Amino acid sequence: MSHLQSIGSLLQNELSAVETYQQALKKYRKQTAQGELVFLMSCYQEHKAAVSSLQSKIQQLGGISVRDSGTWGAWAKIVMAGAILLGKPAALKALREGELTGLEEYEKALLDHGLPAEIRCLIETKLLPAQHRHMRALDSLLNAVMA
Repeated sequence: MSHLQSIGSLLQNELSAVETYQQALKKYRKQTAQGELVFLMSCYQEHKAAVSSLQSKIQQLGGISVRDSGTWGAWAKIVMAGAILLGKPAALKALREGELTGLEEYEKALLDHGLPAEIRCLIETKLLPAQHRHMRALDSLLNAVMA
């Protein structure tokens, strides 16, 4: 897989994250404590920023950015819709699984020693730390909801 394809795959994952957080926010906006809502909005905004950053890097490398989340995004939306029907804990677990997938994909991308330095730097300094923050916060929210 070329670097542009690999980065395009990361972009699709981020687009999927934006879509699933939109679903969760739409459903839980009125049913969620203010602190939870702030967190979910923060994750949503960070994923939107990641989309923008990845699109910019792809263009700088001479590629064309994908515009949708593809098959993975369609699957993620279906999973999130089902999770929402099952309640907030299921929705939070679905968001966490999505974050875990993103984290694993970023770690996998970093194993490519030929990855352009600017992409490596973006992943190491911005995108991967955001994934870790999201995972910790979702774990906290899940613990609070399940208590």
